[in-house]
Amino acid sequence: MDFFKQRLSHKDFKRLSQFIYSHAGIKMPLSKLSMVEARIRKRLIKLNIEDYSNYCDYLFSPKGMESELPFFTNAITTNKTDFFRESGHFEYLIQKAIPELIAREGMGINKQLHLWSAAASRGNEAYTIAIVLSEFSTKFPGLNFNYFILGTDISTEVLEAAKIGIYKHEEIEPVPFELRKKYFLKSKDKEKDLVRVKPEIRKSVKFRHLNLMENFNLRQPMDIIFCRNVLIYFSKDTQDGVILRLCQNLKPGGFLFLGHSEVINCQNFPLVSMAPAVYKKVK
Repeated sequence: MDFFKQRLSHKDFKRLSQFIYSHAGIKMPLSKLSMVEARIRKRLIKLNIEDYSNYCDYLFSPKGMESELPFFTNAITTNKTDFFRESGHFEYLIQKAIPELIAREGMGINKQLHLWSAAASRGNEAYTIAIVLSEFSTKFPGLNFNYFILGTDISTEVLEAAKIGIYKHEEIEPVPFELRKKYFLKSKDKEKDLVRVKPEIRKSVKFRHLNLMENFNLRQPMDIIFCRNVLIYFSKDTQDGVILRLCQNLKPGGFLFLGHSEVINCQNFPLVSMAPAVYKKVK
């Protein structure tokens, strides 16, 4: 069987796109048919399934929902992230948000500061937060700054990569040179252009699986949430539902960071705008 001659029909694409929307909140118009087809082709080959229709039947069967769903989710989700992406947010974090939380409630000093990277992908954002907080703490050694960072994603595949913390050298180019030397280790194999986040930074982040489409309650409400460049993939109704769930898991007076292209109407949520794509939860 030549798998590469098989095509995903409009009927099966509709089945998949409707499920993707209900499961992950991601809109998949017909223009994405070729992309979806290409992304799940490897699963057909791996499972020795002869065509896309049979794959759909398997995926939507009880056995498929149990064993194939994680692989399908990993294949279909987009995971684009960078270190120090939209760097102005990290400046606001250190210069405004954290000093306010320390002054108001002693967060990070008298109480542990809790931060959440809500679409962590391969860990770039969560590790950026960890590096920034590490730098902040070294400038105030007497504070004994105490924090916890949670990174979550719907894709189990990228979470496993995040836990390992290995990247191509070109991926850390946005990181300032001095911080690269301080927080990353070069591979002992000179032929591999790889680096790894140092153990002390990896230990400061815990990665967990979480689907933002589901009703969830974190064990600990967060002081700061980063959920950037995720909402753009959702419909308006889905966006509103996700933001409400984020707000439910954000402490009053806590900060929510969204992507710069993600604009929300604060009148619909317990939020006030503080800076571009930065919001504070009102009490």
